[in-house]
Amino acid sequence: MPQVLEFADVVVRRNAKDIVEHLTWSVAGDERWVVLGPNGAGKTTVLQLAAALLYPTSGTVSILGERLGRTDVFDLRPRIGFASTALSRRIPPDESVLDVVLTAAYSVLGRWREQYEAIDERRALRVLAEWKLDHLADRSFGTLSDGEQKRVQIARAVMTDPELLMLDEPTASLDLGSREELVSLLGGYAQAPSTPAMIMVTHHVEEIPIGFTHVLLMREAQAVAAGPLADTLTAANLSATFGVDVELDEHEGRFAARAVRSR
Repeated sequence: MPQVLEFADVVVRRNAKDIVEHLTWSVAGDERWVVLGPNGAGKTTVLQLAAALLYPTSGTVSILGERLGRTDVFDLRPRIGFASTALSRRIPPDESVLDVVLTAAYSVLGRWREQYEAIDERRALRVLAEWKLDHLADRSFGTLSDGEQKRVQIARAVMTDPELLMLDEPTASLDLGSREELVSLLGGYAQAPSTPAMIMVTHHVEEIPIGFTHVLLMREAQAVAAGPLADTLTAANLSATFGVDVELDEHEGRFAARAVRSR
């Protein structure tokens, strides 16, 4: 399977501090990656690089066969789906759920005078149904719960059939029920054969959906380990990533971790 994302010795430096330090990493088209680590590890910066929203200070980033710095990112970005809390803050609160998803067809936020084809509206309604949001199509985005807003953001990200999908902490701040509903939907989506390569950032192993295949563990701007989930998500690697002794449990494809207190 061809590589859809390649980092070669990538460094991102801000105010004389490395935010990402010499990262070499690649993602194939049939892989679903989790980027996992503590706050400040560089996870969101990695996602911004992969979404063509940020340039590296040094090293090279190639996305969907295009190298950053040698391609027009405005042509590249529509091929990438991206959902984040930062994006949700830019969505007009009075925008209907249907229009939040529909406007992705033209890469805009907030419907004004655009005229959309019937095929676009049908596609948006199908996507809403896939993410169990069709009954909310006419509701204003600002009236939704956090969990519903998260699902609307993901529906918007997949509206254009992206070749690469990025999710920045999609379950952050959700209660247990909302989290589990979204994790289940993400698991079903990840396992569908037509799903593009996916990268999801999280702090918690409990939020890793079934169907995700690989993990990149980060600490203090560096990769601790990267590879297939079954081989790489270990208690030893988690301990090194979070700086505490960790016990890891797995049950029917889901994970749980807890710190082990020394006696």
